[in-house]
Amino acid sequence: MILLWTAAGAAVAALLVSLAVLLRQPRGGEGVADEMAELLARLERTMRADLADSQRGLRDELSDSVRALRDELAQRHEDLRGALARDASASRTEHGESLARFASQFGERLQGLVELNDRRMGEVRLTVDQRLQALQADNGQRLEAMRRTVDEQLHATLEQRLGDSFRLVSERLEAVHKGLGEMQTLAAGVGDLKRVLTNVKSRGTWGEVQLARLIEDAMTPEQYGRNIKPVPDSEAIVEFAIRLPGRAPDSTPVWLPIDAKFPKEEYERLIEAQEAADPEGARAAAQALGRAVETQARLIASKYVAPPHTTDFAIMFLPTEGLYAEVLRLPGLHDRLQALRISVAGPGNLAAMLNSLQMGFRTLAIEQRSSEVWQVLRAVKTEFGKFGASLASVRKTLDSASSKIGQTEVRTRAMLRNLRDVEEMSEAQAARLLGDSEGELPALPDEPLAAPDDR
Repeated sequence: MILLWTAAGAAVAALLVSLAVLLRQPRGGEGVADEMAELLARLERTMRADLADSQRGLRDELSDSVRALRDELAQRHEDLRGALARDASASRTEHGESLARFASQFGERLQGLVELNDRRMGEVRLTVDQRLQALQADNGQRLEAMRRTVDEQLHATLEQRLGDSFRLVSERLEAVHKGLGEMQTLAAGVGDLKRVLTNVKSRGTWGEVQLARLIEDAMTPEQYGRNIKPVPDSEAIVEFAIRLPGRAPDSTPVWLPIDAKFPKEEYERLIEAQEAADPEGARAAAQALGRAVETQARLIASKYVAPPHTTDFAIMFLPTEGLYAEVLRLPGLHDRLQALRISVAGPGNLAAMLNSLQMGFRTLAIEQRSSEVWQVLRAVKTEFGKFGASLASVRKTLDSASSKIGQTEVRTRAMLRNLRDVEEMSEAQAARLLGDSEGELPALPDEPLAAPDDR
């Protein structure tokens, strides 16, 4: 291109020199003008030809330059592609090595975390066991203290009730002895009693009425029965029977039979002989009275005493204190009645016995209540054990959750340190790249992960 312009300039310069030479030659004006016109025309043709040659050369040179530039660009593109491929291969190799190092470090850290977690869990278990043992010991001490308190209260209550019962029995016995001292006064009213009790039915009814009054005054309706069959397979009906609890709380009751008897004729003959100061008649009447009482005792024992449905003895109620005193005064009769498993009782003595039984019922109720209280305390102790186990489970769960949260925070901080040099992208680009249409990152896994070292 430069050569073309140089040639064109040289041609123009030659024409200009020729034109200057012509102008210096002394010729005629017309000839000079013609020569100048011819020179100008030649100059124009030359310039046109040079310009055309210059344009053709310029186009050729431009085409060559463009072709060379295209070839050079293609070559550089190929070189750049090769360099990028080599860089990508090197980057993949470096990333693979980094991932291998990360996996190794992750395994080592995971093993360390597992060992640390095992040590901490061992310490937690040891602490929980110690606290549970302390709690159980404390609960045992408290339960023992409660048991001692209950036993002391029950013992004090029982002693107080038994003392009251014995005092009441003593008072009644004193009253009985006082009544024995008034036998003469009572004997004076035997005539009136004879007129009232004119037959066996009346005597039995009067004895039953007096027995019913004593039992109703001392016992509750649930503690006795009237006109019952104590023996299931027998038709014998006893006037009254005390309902005693069985061995088990839900078992059938055990009956204590009480039957009223009044041998009026024998007792009247004895009183008459004593009033007449007839020792032989009194002795014969006393023997007859003893035989009558013993006969009634055998009848009561055969009809109403049948263990285990009843107690192994029955009570014969004598409606007057005088009759009861005469029966006790007869030698050997009390022992024979005991052999027949029959206990005789007068009004005062029976009242004392019924009061003692009533106090025994109350004592039994207290013992049953104490057993129920002990069962409740045992249930409370069992529930305390379950509560301790539940508390340990909750403690373990809370410690595990706290440990996982702490490990997750450590992992998050480590990941942020590793990513602090990475340029952030928009949320839409991040969503397209991670495959999440909502633009949110996927949830972290439940298990904690260890982060690599911040290099």
